Amino acid sequence: MRQYSPDLTPPWKKPEPAPDVPADPGLVVEEPTTGFCGAVVRCEAGTVTLEDRFGKHRVFPLEPRGFLLEGRVVTLVRPSAAPPRPTRTASGSVAVPGARARVARAGRIYVEGRHDAELVERVWGDDLRVEGVVVEYLEGVDDLPAIVADFAPGPDARLGVLVDHLVPGSKESRIAALVTSEHALVVGHPYIDIWEAVKPSSVGIPEWPRVPRGQDWKTGVCRALGWPENTGAAWQGILGRVRSYKDLEPALLGCVERLIDHVTVP
Repeated sequence: MRQYSPDLTPPWKKPEPAPDVPADPGLVVEEPTTGFCGAVVRCEAGTVTLEDRFGKHRVFPLEPRGFLLEGRVVTLVRPSAAPPRPTRTASGSVAVPGARARVARAGRIYVEGRHDAELVERVWGDDLRVEGVVVEYLEGVDDLPAIVADFAPGPDARLGVLVDHLVPGSKESRIAALVTSEHALVVGHPYIDIWEAVKPSSVGIPEWPRVPRGQDWKTGVCRALGWPENTGAAWQGILGRVRSYKDLEPALLGCVERLIDHVTVP
């Protein structure tokens, strides 16, 4: 006959029961053996991935009593279902599940160059497709008054234009002042180039360098930062760091939101 030994551990030495806690995305816990503290970003069979405040990821096994939640020992378990939280687009808008792209409006948003268009698409692309707004780039604004005249904006075909370095006294401000249509809105940010509208902290630099007059600004930035002088590759690296509106400067955010509102007015 099999013999069983009684549990002689005093009650006050027995560990308290650890509650099961679903590892929902965003839940902040600490792994006590390493001291790693972070938010849940993924939970798969047998493991959970945490992201700390510096963006570093660590994978840990889902073991009983394996984590601390607000100082209490807990057992993380896989969520039974996705949490009923509204998802958001990269611009911060509430996403519309299953929404299809709307037929393109007659109105348009013009931006100066390809990099500007790619950045707008990265952050506002989902919103623009739902609204049926098309973004096109101009390769500069020197001929902006003629371009606006050719577009012939009207009540049912509004035009919005985003201009780089639109500050008092600049060449860009003088050109923008020549656009007088009530159905065209020209707004701009203060940055020399759209690169500067990305927060330096998101790119991993302390600040955007100052480039002496007379130098190509993008090339000068690459030189100052010790990057290869391949501006196309540099831009792709910058764009890859942009995950949402939080990576952009407020001055650009306000401009783009104004243009979308202008073009989508009934």
